Amino acid sequence: MVLSLVVPCYNEQANISLFYDAVKQAFASAPYELELVFINDGSSDQTLEQLKGLLEKETCIKVIDFSRNFGKEAAMLAGLQHTTGDYVGIIDADLQQSPDTLLDMLKVLQNNPQYDCVAAYQKERKEGKVLGFFKRAFYQIINRLADVPFTNGASDFRVFTRKMANAMISLPEYFRFSKGLFSYVGFETYFYPYEAQPRAHGESKWSFRKLFGYAIEGIVSFSTAPLRFATILGLLFSAASFVYLIAVIIEKLTFGVDVAGYPTIVVLILLVGGIQLFALGIIGEYLGRSYMETKSRPVYFIRDVYTNETDKPEA
Repeated sequence: MVLSLVVPCYNEQANISLFYDAVKQAFASAPYELELVFINDGSSDQTLEQLKGLLEKETCIKVIDFSRNFGKEAAMLAGLQHTTGDYVGIIDADLQQSPDTLLDMLKVLQNNPQYDCVAAYQKERKEGKVLGFFKRAFYQIINRLADVPFTNGASDFRVFTRKMANAMISLPEYFRFSKGLFSYVGFETYFYPYEAQPRAHGESKWSFRKLFGYAIEGIVSFSTAPLRFATILGLLFSAASFVYLIAVIIEKLTFGVDVAGYPTIVVLILLVGGIQLFALGIIGEYLGRSYMETKSRPVYFIRDVYTNETDKPEA
């Protein structure tokens, strides 16, 4: 039985060798044939050289070198498309996700044939209270809006069957949100608790700004509720404006009260204008993604694919 590990790498030069040693140690006595698919996602350090150095040690390693940085989502897709194993796992190279844990997850998957995927989730997150609050809020919001379920804390760290991998590969979209895609394709999933370890070297590539953008991507990709919200908001303000108009007319005819002047007009203009721009922003998010999808651009470009069977990269 072959297990393919997809390992996205972005500026991980100090972690490559440590990760490789950890994988070899974890799977030393396991009855699995390993296939390691590393994706160099446009790293600006010596990550590619470190990966090419592993080719001299193993016969089961493939290194995919992107032409530039396309992001983790693109790297995971490329890795899946280059795997051949009966089972496929996704794991980061920074050693926050332990290969020993992945081995335990694979055993759960094999011992429970009713499941097609075992996904790891953090029971307790080691992060700041502010960031933790926003992450919990994201899952609460997206579970109310989306048609597919999202498990709080579930990550891309998982192992699954070949048929599920093929289902993920078959999804053609340019803007990919894997947490939602794994739910969208269906298949029975077992959620496995784990504890994330500190990074061996380096710092996280995920800033608050990137996480916020990723959250917006997930909501827009899996729900049209924001569009409905903009419609409902417009209807409510239209109704409120009509009621206010009737009240002003009655007040003028009945009591002879002067119509509110400049301050009221300015406030109403600013309020309604802000609502309109907000609604246009929501529409723009969907329209922009539709525009990019219609271009049918590839999700990524590969400069070279290196294997240990050849001295030169594959075409």
